[in-house]
Amino acid sequence: MAQNFFCTKVCNTVLEAAAILHVSIQDFAQALLAVKELGKNPVGSEFIATPDNLNTLLELASSFKDDPEASSEALRSVANALFLIEKARSTILEERVAGGAFTMSMLEKTTLPDHIFVLSRILFLVTVSGPSFIRKLVEDKYNGHTAIEIIGSKLDLLMVGILAGRKMAREAMTDILKFAFNILLYYPKMVQTEPQTPEANNPDQTHIIGDFWSSKLDNLLAPALRVFTSLPLTSPNPIAAPLTHVIHALITIPVSAELCPIWFGTNAIASPRVSVSNSPRQSSRSQTPQPGASSSSNSNDSPQPTPVSPKPSTLDRALSVLSAGRRSLSRSPPTNTTASVNVVQRTYELMDTAFAHFFPGVVDVDDASVRDRARQELPDNSLDDLLSPLVVLLSRICAADEASRVRVRQLIIPDDLDRSSPLEGRSNLLGRCLRLMTSVYHSRLKDSVGEMLFAMCDSDASVLSALVGYGNVAGFLYNKGVLSAPHAPSPTTSTYTPSTAAASINPITGTTNNPRQDLPEMTDEEKELEAEKLFVLFDRLEKTGAIPPSQNPIRKAIQEGKIG
Repeated sequence: MAQNFFCTKVCNTVLEAAAILHVSIQDFAQALLAVKELGKNPVGSEFIATPDNLNTLLELASSFKDDPEASSEALRSVANALFLIEKARSTILEERVAGGAFTMSMLEKTTLPDHIFVLSRILFLVTVSGPSFIRKLVEDKYNGHTAIEIIGSKLDLLMVGILAGRKMAREAMTDILKFAFNILLYYPKMVQTEPQTPEANNPDQTHIIGDFWSSKLDNLLAPALRVFTSLPLTSPNPIAAPLTHVIHALITIPVSAELCPIWFGTNAIASPRVSVSNSPRQSSRSQTPQPGASSSSNSNDSPQPTPVSPKPSTLDRALSVLSAGRRSLSRSPPTNTTASVNVVQRTYELMDTAFAHFFPGVVDVDDASVRDRARQELPDNSLDDLLSPLVVLLSRICAADEASRVRVRQLIIPDDLDRSSPLEGRSNLLGRCLRLMTSVYHSRLKDSVGEMLFAMCDSDASVLSALVGYGNVAGFLYNKGVLSAPHAPSPTTSTYTPSTAAASINPITGTTNNPRQDLPEMTDEEKELEAEKLFVLFDRLEKTGAIPPSQNPIRKAIQEGKIG
């Protein structure tokens, strides 16, 4: 009780002093640091979470333009209160505080990674439960810019900061992507203006992520893709924040006809043949995480968009300077024509690198060493949670774009693939994917990999079986209603054309049928030696009781006079 009283008293004293300016500006940073530390106690945060005190702290944060440290401490006090006191997340949105709009305006003005981090944390917390404020947040403007434009510009700014090694840039990127994900998650379902799946128009269905989209969110795609293709990998785990969060954001954005010029370059058009089995609704029922959906199935009924060359972004211009001499980070600012190669290649390489890290060599994916490594490197996560979204992203790309589908298929199962040994025993991405198809411990990842391979094969069971062997995917296809080995694929319904060598491929194993070589004729001496070995073997089995005398073929042959 004494600690609670002291915490409340100190917070009250500092905030009252701030309200009447009895404390010098130089002393405010230390005073607000004390408030922040006391706010880590739920009692202190409960006191801070009142409308008047939240309003005071926000005003202090805005007024200290020349003292970013003091401003940051005030914002962190607010963030702590929102984290610990759930009702504060609605209090800050009340009209007398108007903390949502106030925070967005501050975010638009700031260029400091530390401030972007804290402001994004506040906005993430106030939108985490999907309040109606999200609709107002997206549709209003802040200093002449929409929330989507502000988020996009900060993503580009922070990407430059990360590449330059700027302090707090990575943490700020993580939190602004969390905030962006809340918008992508809730806003389309609030407005319900652009249905993306057949289930979206069914009032009896519970709407899920990917059922709807809004063109007001389109401008998030380009900066998110720039982040996705430019973020340097971490070590030892190559898939870590903020990369995980940009993947989560991307799988909520539809690969539709309207957005294909951004996803795949200025000349890309969504594939008109997208299997319903790859929609997020069906995938969610099979426990495969597929948050996004493609609307390209309607592309035959709607006019195709005129490709527009995007303007060079801040990130594009900065990368040209930062990456001079480093080919892996180079960009061509004027256009986005290489987007398809970048996104597909990047997704494939990330998946290959991550799978090789967590499933090294030809290890069994359910081996204890795999789970031990995951527990060590992912104490708060699982391989299902970490890797499934990346696989889902590649699945959606394959399902929506024919060129990307063919490209991924060639990367994973090239035409000149060596099929002399079992495919599931390989130490490459194909081998690891096939071993995951029989996994017990990674059920969601197993389902995601199956959906990815299926989408890569034109969502055609015949193509999938022809490429990897029915035996490797029998369980997955059974769950899709394919109860027996399918017929050979038809070139009229698939982008896959079997080569002349396909006739020698075993349809069950996916390996080459090698003709059995004739063994040389045994000599009489070799025949006698082998017969003697068999006699000794069966005699031993008879003496040990393993077989009765009447079942000994050697004894029977002697009795019948076949052996002298």
